[in-house]
Amino acid sequence: MKTEVTKILGIEYPIIQGGMAWVAEYHLAAAVSNAGGLGLIGAASAPADWVREQVREAKKLTDKPFGVNIMLMSPYADEVAKVIVEEGVPVVTTGAGTPEKYMEMWKAAGIKVIPVVASVAFAKRMERAGADCVVAEGSEAGGHIGESTTMVLVPQIVDAVNIPVIAAGGIADGRGMAAAFMLGAKGMQLGTHFVVTDEAQVHDNYKERIIKAKDIDSRVTGRSTGHPVRALRNDMTKKYIDLENNGASFEELELLTLGGLRKAVVDGDIKAGSVMAGQIAGMVKERMSCQELIQKLVKETDDLIGGMGFYE
Repeated sequence: MKTEVTKILGIEYPIIQGGMAWVAEYHLAAAVSNAGGLGLIGAASAPADWVREQVREAKKLTDKPFGVNIMLMSPYADEVAKVIVEEGVPVVTTGAGTPEKYMEMWKAAGIKVIPVVASVAFAKRMERAGADCVVAEGSEAGGHIGESTTMVLVPQIVDAVNIPVIAAGGIADGRGMAAAFMLGAKGMQLGTHFVVTDEAQVHDNYKERIIKAKDIDSRVTGRSTGHPVRALRNDMTKKYIDLENNGASFEELELLTLGGLRKAVVDGDIKAGSVMAGQIAGMVKERMSCQELIQKLVKETDDLIGGMGFYE
């Protein structure tokens, strides 16, 4: 399943694991890379020393390419950007801001840069800045989201830029991958399905909540603040939406979600924590290894569109 994305990144399959905060650590990243995809370590708001340790631990588990996702709003972004160079990380994906000020440093080090984008304008800006690919992430995705859905966002970005586009949001099986290829994508990024893999160091309560999710269980909080986040409905989302509807202040809303993702991922508090997951959670019905998941995705996609020219 060779595409422009596999050639640029030096991977076997055009499947990227999302850089999810608290979820995407070195065990998961290495397992995805060993299975032929591109694993990512999610730097989130972690300090540079933590990221450095994660990178070094990943290298002990895999000799395949892997990357780091850097959240550019992090207070440690400058330091993490340097660690990525110092530790020889081959790929970086970015979110929550623009990576332009780091581009020259990263490109000089031979690092492949893949910003996550939610609009055509930002995709074009990233291409001008020297990005190797972009991830077009639709609002079906879990966590922080934009407004446009994957179905409408991907083809518009494909038409607007000359670099390869990676589709994200709402992809959980070969049907989703085949659809993304038909929209013009050259690769796919998946998050929610990788959360429930065997190698993900995530509390069992979180994994089971995703597996038991129904199609109507997804909620978006934070629209009033301009920072919408998608998670599975629970006591926290209900209280948050009630507060939003009653005109609560930004500070009051922030206080409710402070540390919420850690509560869910690490402590297993799926009532008061933030159980971030995409709308596709309703389709994730079984646990498996990263190897099994990637092989399943590849086989299903091949069965649907193999030989149709979407990939070599």
